[in-house]
Amino acid sequence: MVDKIKYTHTNINAKDWKALSRFYQDVFGCKPVGPERNLFGEWFEKATGVKGARVRGQHLALPGYDNEGPTFEIFTYNIPEGEDSGQINSYGFAHVAFEVEDVEKTYQKLLDEGGSACGDIIEQFYPSLGKTLKIVYARDPEGNVIEIQKWFGSN
Repeated sequence: MVDKIKYTHTNINAKDWKALSRFYQDVFGCKPVGPERNLFGEWFEKATGVKGARVRGQHLALPGYDNEGPTFEIFTYNIPEGEDSGQINSYGFAHVAFEVEDVEKTYQKLLDEGGSACGDIIEQFYPSLGKTLKIVYARDPEGNVIEIQKWFGSN
């Protein structure tokens, strides 16, 4: 028998959690959930395995979910300038994807709010699904990759 498992959050370690949180709120409609976090102390050092660990930040409800759904956990660790330890307090992730109604409009909003381009907006038909994907990859203001997508068509 397998234990009940529930996905809870994805963490983004930001250089400036407040600015990155505002970006995801403005571009994708994420909403703050719960209090701001200020985690530190012996218990946190033991949990993270990082001596002197301290983190500040907040959770954001993802679009399409209520406050009980999965969240973005946007934190800033006390990483010394110029150091990326490769540990739990390292920066970034591979990419995050958002399905939107209007890829071009969302992409332009992302650019207007300080994001940047990775590639071009393309449409690709998937014969095995009988659907077309419109997609573009971009970066948030700290360089994390975001996939903006819309599926259309039917099987």
